[in-house]
Amino acid sequence: MTGRRRIRSTFLLEHHRPVRATVRAAGALLACASLAAGCGVVPGTTGGSGGASIKVMTWAPTDTNATNKPGMPAFAQAYARWINSRGGINGHKLTVLTCNDHNNGVAAAKCARRAVKENVVAVVGSYSQYGDSFFPPLEGSGIPYIGGYGVTNAEFTSPLSYPVNGGQPTLLAGLGKELASTCGAVTLVRPDTIAGDELPVLLDSGLTTGGHRAASDVRAADDATEYSAQSTKALGSSASGTSGSASGSAKEGCVVPALGDRTSTFMDSFRRARKDYPTVRTAMALGSVDQTVIDASGGASGPYEGSYISGWYPVEGDARWAGMKKVISGEAFGDNRIDSADAGVQTTWIAYTVFRKAVESLGGGEVSADSVRGALNDGLKIPTGGLTPTLQWATRDTWSASDDLASVGFPRMVNANVTLQVVRKGQLVAARKGFTDATKTLKNADLD
Repeated sequence: MTGRRRIRSTFLLEHHRPVRATVRAAGALLACASLAAGCGVVPGTTGGSGGASIKVMTWAPTDTNATNKPGMPAFAQAYARWINSRGGINGHKLTVLTCNDHNNGVAAAKCARRAVKENVVAVVGSYSQYGDSFFPPLEGSGIPYIGGYGVTNAEFTSPLSYPVNGGQPTLLAGLGKELASTCGAVTLVRPDTIAGDELPVLLDSGLTTGGHRAASDVRAADDATEYSAQSTKALGSSASGTSGSASGSAKEGCVVPALGDRTSTFMDSFRRARKDYPTVRTAMALGSVDQTVIDASGGASGPYEGSYISGWYPVEGDARWAGMKKVISGEAFGDNRIDSADAGVQTTWIAYTVFRKAVESLGGGEVSADSVRGALNDGLKIPTGGLTPTLQWATRDTWSASDDLASVGFPRMVNANVTLQVVRKGQLVAARKGFTDATKTLKNADLD
């Protein structure tokens, strides 16, 4: 390739841990996936329409000292109650198994092995940082992974993965593209790690695509407990330039903390240092902050007021979430694990929409891991009510948007859209209408 290199597999997760890519022997894998009889029992096989149960699994970390996503499996079970009260999917009852991956590779692998043992049709709407641990068992049995959270490279490379969003790379690249027309000087604050080294390139790819100069780069220790020095340096850097564009027009400076679960700690230091720089605002990617964090930090009087946030989907108040909210109110009202503003819950809703459409496309035919995967691979177009673009994956015989991103290491990514949100009066609202497509931005990211 000329002018760019293949994007590497190291993403900054919420724990700042690099995740290694799991690129496997595709020929042997696909042979095993399509000829499941030669690789063991066919997972989750269900006969034609007539009441047989369809079994799936949803997993996520719960009750850990780090990232927790209890709303995802809780919502999956609520979805099963809701769909079953309406006759199931094509007359099949939906059974949802759940598993806690405990935020470690051993438990993630155990969840995957349990999915194989239970003969599930698919793993749907799940979160795990450990793609290297859970994909091998799924791939060995041909079980599709539909709608992961997008935190590992394997979700965008495994032929059995069907991601519904563009993951962490899209959020940062898309944020840069959005900020190019909004901010003056931009400063990135990020961990001084190998994973952190990827972040300036992704943010800068968006900024330069929008005609903005690259961001200043402020590094912090990965285990920092306060960020006074970094806050002062970032504020000074962002306030020193009136514009990042060629036009020279005056704009507010922007500080972009990309510190995962330590972003709140940074914002405590930032709040104290900001009094001397009233024209500088913050911007960050979803995952570093959500509505619950904004509420806990003081809402409209907190440090996030005025911040730009890049996300995958429309804001929680958008009418397009009515279907998901109907499921929550009808089947999980009062379950405080489930928050309609949580991107994990939203991802699970979209993932089950994909799964439902795939099963419905089979008509009265057999429902199995192989048939669900085949429906998706044959280029089935799946609308999501405007929450994402129409989703479509493909084999080599059909076209997909992922073709545009395969050359930079994301062959399974079919949705590189992001939204720009802003905190106003303590609430996340849309900063502008519609989506921004970060496909070209990602293709321009030059990661060694």
